[in-house]
Amino acid sequence: MEDRRDLYEVLGVSRTANAEEIRKAYRQAALKHHPDRNNGDAAAAARFKEATEAFQVLSDEEKRAIYDQYGFAGLEGSGGGFPGVDLGDLFGNFQDLFSEFFGGGPSRGRGRQAQPRRAPDIRIGERLSMREAAFGCKREIGIRFPAPCQECHGTGAEPGTQPVTCSNCRGSGHVSNARGFVMFTAPCPSCRGEGKVIPTPCKACQGAGAREKSKKIVVAFPAGIDEGQILRVPGQGMPGPSGPGDVLVQIEIEPDERFERHGADLATKLKVSLADAILGARVAAPALDDEPLEIDLPAGTHTGHVVVVRGRGVPKLEGKGRGRGSLHVVVEVEIPSGDQLTARGRELVEQLRTEVDRSAAAEAPASEARVAR
Repeated sequence: MEDRRDLYEVLGVSRTANAEEIRKAYRQAALKHHPDRNNGDAAAAARFKEATEAFQVLSDEEKRAIYDQYGFAGLEGSGGGFPGVDLGDLFGNFQDLFSEFFGGGPSRGRGRQAQPRRAPDIRIGERLSMREAAFGCKREIGIRFPAPCQECHGTGAEPGTQPVTCSNCRGSGHVSNARGFVMFTAPCPSCRGEGKVIPTPCKACQGAGAREKSKKIVVAFPAGIDEGQILRVPGQGMPGPSGPGDVLVQIEIEPDERFERHGADLATKLKVSLADAILGARVAAPALDDEPLEIDLPAGTHTGHVVVVRGRGVPKLEGKGRGRGSLHVVVEVEIPSGDQLTARGRELVEQLRTEVDRSAAAEAPASEARVAR
């Protein structure tokens, strides 16, 4: 993929810029670099195109969120399997933006005619286990959506009949009323702004023109996807004459009894015996991937001690180096209760206390002597 400048840098705004700041920055850039104002200068045309590409992403909340999270890889569909936005479609129509800002297309250049909008997207949520989100999975998901009624072909009228022009608004879809010297216009209450009414509604859809349909799609969740992120499944959304929309799947991750997730890192608790804590030991630790894992406890380990195991966390969805995060093992030393000790065990603990006290007493004078010097 060719190198591109950061979109915020292109417009000269911060990553926290609001919609009005982004719009204002683009307007200034477009006025400055538009080819018609620069005598066909190729460099100016390139800067105008770059600014327009940046604005088309950053002015769209959904595309901006994808870019903020995944960069250009998210917009184009990352190699890790995360589907994104088709940049060829996204960056095509500069004429439309010019018309929006300046009230008409550029005075020269052929430009493209505005293309019909594709059908709406379908938004759903999906709950994954922590392991599924960490290492990826495939799920068959059922979705429901309204589709044109096949009996009336979307007209809402019983087959053999047709909608007729509304007599109240004469097909305009709105009605006007004068109040003093002011004329007010509102949607027609008879046809609800449609301009037509249906004398004989379709029995199959009760005049709605659409019926609920359901289908199942297979969604591949990439390894490392996190809570709240949105996965785009292209072409599986609402059907429409200009092409179907997409399905947007928002991720929710189920809590795990053993692990907590913090980005690409994991944290888990490990209970160890008093003897292992005092003497040090090599002990087994839990891992999300269920692969065997042993860690080394140094002698004198205390509760709250953290052992960091690099490369045993969650796979990184993006970023330099990729790889996996770290696993943070938090040690909890188990202290046996009195009724858990045998007479022999109690005797040994007493001996240990005596030995520790003797060692502490022996070190104290030496320490005091060093201070005195």
